[in-house]
Amino acid sequence: MTQIATLVFGLGILGLFMLDRDKKARTSIALWIPAIWMLLAGSRTVSEWLQLDSPRTADQYLDGSPIDRAVYTSLLALGLIVLATRRHELGSLLRRNTPLLVFFSYCAISTIWSDFPAVAFKRWSKAVGDVVMILIVVSEPDRYTAIKRFLARCGFLLIPFSILFIKYYPSLGRGYSPWIWTPFYVGVTNNKNMLGMICMTLGLGSVWRFVHAFQDRRGRRVTGPLVAHGAVLVMVMWLLLTVKSATSLTCLLLGGGLIATINLWRVARKPLVIHFLVVAILAVSISAVFLDLGGGLVQTLGRDPTLTGRTEIWKLVLGMATNPLFGTGFESFWLGPRLEKLWSMFWWHPNEAHNGYIEVYLNLGWVGLALLGVVFVRGYRSLVVGCRHNLPTASLRLAYLVVGLVYSFTEAGFRMMAPVWITFLLAATVFPEARTRGKPKVVVTPLSKPETVPCLQGL
Repeated sequence: MTQIATLVFGLGILGLFMLDRDKKARTSIALWIPAIWMLLAGSRTVSEWLQLDSPRTADQYLDGSPIDRAVYTSLLALGLIVLATRRHELGSLLRRNTPLLVFFSYCAISTIWSDFPAVAFKRWSKAVGDVVMILIVVSEPDRYTAIKRFLARCGFLLIPFSILFIKYYPSLGRGYSPWIWTPFYVGVTNNKNMLGMICMTLGLGSVWRFVHAFQDRRGRRVTGPLVAHGAVLVMVMWLLLTVKSATSLTCLLLGGGLIATINLWRVARKPLVIHFLVVAILAVSISAVFLDLGGGLVQTLGRDPTLTGRTEIWKLVLGMATNPLFGTGFESFWLGPRLEKLWSMFWWHPNEAHNGYIEVYLNLGWVGLALLGVVFVRGYRSLVVGCRHNLPTASLRLAYLVVGLVYSFTEAGFRMMAPVWITFLLAATVFPEARTRGKPKVVVTPLSKPETVPCLQGL
């Protein structure tokens, strides 16, 4: 039965790729580098796939895996080689994204005052890989197709395989709580929260593709994407309801609603309406999570008032912060004596604060939070302009930007190699984008016939 199910799922995945293909669109083979990076970020490390021992002590966690280090270093090197061949596009992108460069430069400088500067610098180098992968995607000649294929390749593989593992490979797709031995579902990931995260991020990509295919439903070529991404959305909803990931489900609904509203309702593309929608989403989320307003919305979504012990961790780690202005150094809080103390207090060995803002504060201080805020504002302003002109990826990237903020209220979304962080970077990165819908401009020149030229819109 297991072998038959594997064959059926394999054929189904192949069918998704076939339905979604566009023979006329072209992307380089280099696009597989960020896809592989995202596949690893959204599932398990190579050492975990090989079922090698996971770190059980603070010292082992500090050292990391040499196999994983070799894999990520190789992908990063390949990515840098690709960008070196795209110097013109890279220079243009870097000039448009000064706030992002300043943020990562500050992260590099912060490794100096870390208790473990060598480890912090290695982690910073790995975090730069997230930026390199996004730059590869957006430096493709056809950015729109590149973003579509980047998200589709990850979604068509991670989502179906998660269902296959849960249903037919329980040793890989399920885990069991200690002592009470109740099962929980992890799919291709190593924990429930990560499974919810990939369902949310990749599900938003499928919502965006589904809405675009629905809008252009009169064309012959859009039926395939409509079916393919509709199927992915059905699988995503089944997974989220099965694993009971309240945060990811809520963010998917909020982000998906934002995408549909902007694309299907012309009035919603006006800047004032966009501001209202974003403020409403953030206000409702903050009220439900932190102010206990809305009639017990958190409990309704399946969470206890302490957010499954998160508030206890927040109070504890904030009390351990030693440098409020600059933090402990990039990705350095969860190392050494602090990690040993926290692991001695919690049997499940936490390695994050389950709050993206607290995580940034602990590692980079108020300066890091301020610089991250500038990155958000720069990206948000660009996307508002993009939505106003109905640019093809603007609604998706705006959803990623806003959902990244909401998700980080109860999860550590702003961490290296987290799918939420990678898609947040995709959203915050400013790049010129071609307008693919609407009537082309007609330019009339003397001594020539009317000529149709594409309308380009730079952000």
